[in-house]
Amino acid sequence: MGTHSGGTSWFRTILIGRNPKVTLLRAGALVVVCFVTFKFILLPIRVEGASMLPAYKESGVNFVNRVAYLWTEPKRGDVVGIRLAGPHIMFMKRIVGLPGETVAFHEGHVIIDGVVLDEPYVKRPCDWERAPVTLGPGEYFFVGDNRSMPQADHTFGRGPRERIIGKILL
Repeated sequence: MGTHSGGTSWFRTILIGRNPKVTLLRAGALVVVCFVTFKFILLPIRVEGASMLPAYKESGVNFVNRVAYLWTEPKRGDVVGIRLAGPHIMFMKRIVGLPGETVAFHEGHVIIDGVVLDEPYVKRPCDWERAPVTLGPGEYFFVGDNRSMPQADHTFGRGPRERIIGKILL
């Protein structure tokens, strides 16, 4: 009988610890940290569509870091979460154009202020053509990595800084 109660005590210690009040406080703190993190800092985003292949797989889940741009501005090459249409629709796109730049596509290459942008993340060539557009203050140009898709099937273009929700983790 002593072995049984010793086993129960050992199991209880592993399950709730030696001091149940401390364990309860730790569990409460963990719940609060998780709530704050996933409500205000990290926002889950599901990749739907092939516009970010091969870097981001279709049906994958990533997180948008909502505090990434509190002290810095977005940079060229950053993959960001953008709200372009409604509160529940978010796009995952790469920033290729920064405020004040002129962005165009010629023979599938992004042209920034007349210079071809080096894009090692684009694996498949394409034949996209788009006339130059000059970005205003606070405007960014977004596009997906999978340029083998027809240009008409892509959602891309310019948008204001306020639409950028945060930077994609990983």
